[in-house]
Amino acid sequence: MPRDEKSIRIGKTVIPAHAIHWQFSRSQGPGGQHVNKTNSRAELRIDIQQTDFLSPAVARRLRTEAGNRVTTAGELVLTSQRFREQNRNINDCLAKLSALLIKALDLPKTRRATQPTRASKTRRLERKKHRSATKKLRRKIMD
Repeated sequence: MPRDEKSIRIGKTVIPAHAIHWQFSRSQGPGGQHVNKTNSRAELRIDIQQTDFLSPAVARRLRTEAGNRVTTAGELVLTSQRFREQNRNINDCLAKLSALLIKALDLPKTRRATQPTRASKTRRLERKKHRSATKKLRRKIMD
């Protein structure tokens, strides 16, 4: 995906082009002279705290989902150097961003408290009795 597009659409979310900052550098690994003379490594940066295209709840979930890829300043940093071409690394960064956003947009299921069934209570008590009997056999015999 070229960098000069107006915006990027991921699912129903539209990310404006001005929100994404790109940096390119020399990538590591094998490749010989090609690696030494091209800036094929792509680095995508988005300031999560200053986003106007994400709701605060989604931004919070994105921050937790991204983990250590978020800086202390609240900036999401995604890098790619898997490929020898810059465009493929750009697409890889966008795919990583897309996967993170899809996870963050998915609302977590709210847990509804339930009562344990009678059978589960009985099983629990039976396990406790069995464990107690095992431990009782390990005690010293008193005269």
